[in-house]
Amino acid sequence: METNYDLVILGGGAAAFSCALKAAEMDVKIAMIEKGVIGGTCVNVGCVPTKNLLDVGEKIHECADLSGNGKLIDFKKIIESKNDIVLSQRNAKYIDVLDSLPNVEYIKGHAKFKSNNEIEINGNIISAKHVLIATGSSSMVPPIQGINNVDYLTNIDALDLDAKPESMIIIGGRVLGLEFAQMFSRFGTKVTVLQRNKRLIPNEEPEISDKLRQYLEEEGITIHTGVEIKSVRKQGNETMVLFSIDGNEQEASAEKILLATGRTANTKDLGLENTEVRLSSDGSVIVDEQMRTNVSHVYAAGDVIGEPMLETVAAKEGNIVASNAFFETHKKMDFGVVPHAIFTSPQVASVGITERESMEKFASCSCKTLLMEDVPKALVVGKTKGLIKMIVHPQTQQILGVHILSDLAADIIHEATLAVKQKLTIDDIIDTVHVFPTMSESIKLVATSFRKDVKKMSCCVE
Repeated sequence: METNYDLVILGGGAAAFSCALKAAEMDVKIAMIEKGVIGGTCVNVGCVPTKNLLDVGEKIHECADLSGNGKLIDFKKIIESKNDIVLSQRNAKYIDVLDSLPNVEYIKGHAKFKSNNEIEINGNIISAKHVLIATGSSSMVPPIQGINNVDYLTNIDALDLDAKPESMIIIGGRVLGLEFAQMFSRFGTKVTVLQRNKRLIPNEEPEISDKLRQYLEEEGITIHTGVEIKSVRKQGNETMVLFSIDGNEQEASAEKILLATGRTANTKDLGLENTEVRLSSDGSVIVDEQMRTNVSHVYAAGDVIGEPMLETVAAKEGNIVASNAFFETHKKMDFGVVPHAIFTSPQVASVGITERESMEKFASCSCKTLLMEDVPKALVVGKTKGLIKMIVHPQTQQILGVHILSDLAADIIHEATLAVKQKLTIDDIIDTVHVFPTMSESIKLVATSFRKDVKKMSCCVE
């Protein structure tokens, strides 16, 4: 093993690979150290497996709607198929990519800082001109009374169940909680969601939160918000959850309990106490806009620096690290133009500022909301659930934020992202010819609604 490297990367996920791919363009020696499974969260226990299972669940749901039949599924086969896809993607996107980078040495083991400049791995001490901390995050287990005495699930456990649970309580009503709630509900599990906040997905626009709750409840998912979890206990084959809403205690029971209460940065046991690297109160690594810590040659990227914990953000951050460390570009991360999505059905996707943020900044909100039932393609294919909301600058009409609840929202959001990033106005969108009929035409229609009543327009009229 080499003892001196140009770059040492702790981790083997999106941020790590993005950084390694960019740095490998230079003639530099790189070490990538990973103690777990190569590929990180996204390909193994995040985006890839959950979106596969959500798609399966949607097909089951649509077939049941058409046929009237119940959810008679081979759950074990579904999980096996998901595992095959994960393995295929891990090999194609990580292992094979690593093999194509001759100047990257992959080291299996647990890395630990001995000082600002030295890292111990498998009994050896190595050093590097630059270090990237990209160790990701783990499921957070909240301090609920009795939680250590019951067999709770994390999202990782839930993806590898041997059999479909008859019932499940999900604690948490944000992205992870709602995706798993709908997924298992459509597989035939009786699902109850307990959310601490008064609203589901509270960071999204209120009308999107309210509408999505309505749709999920219409599918048979029981949802409680404003919940304070008191305790959990085992009773026979079920787990009992004691909770209160506005001081009134209730108890729910289910075969399985899933914790979807957020994630925490993987900074424990890295030996960071032996360095001068600063951490925030929640344990995440503090970095500047160029992804550099307070120790000039040490960078951090991905979930380990905290929200937003997105695979795409991690990859962008990893690229910025390598660009700044080896190409001296002084690139900065702009979180204001990062889109995000929730893969429920209908999907949620957002970019830019919210109505609340507009009110705080301008003391007003120049906003328009278009129902998806006013989008021709949505009507044609029977996907009329949801809405699209656009927020613009009150004087310049520059598009500042777009928030969508609809079928294919995660695909539609990219035109909005480009509009926000490139500072386009509603007239730039209106003046752009769109394909008809498409779901993405909703971007043009909501922009047009600032100028006209779209209900009184013919198809394809400018």
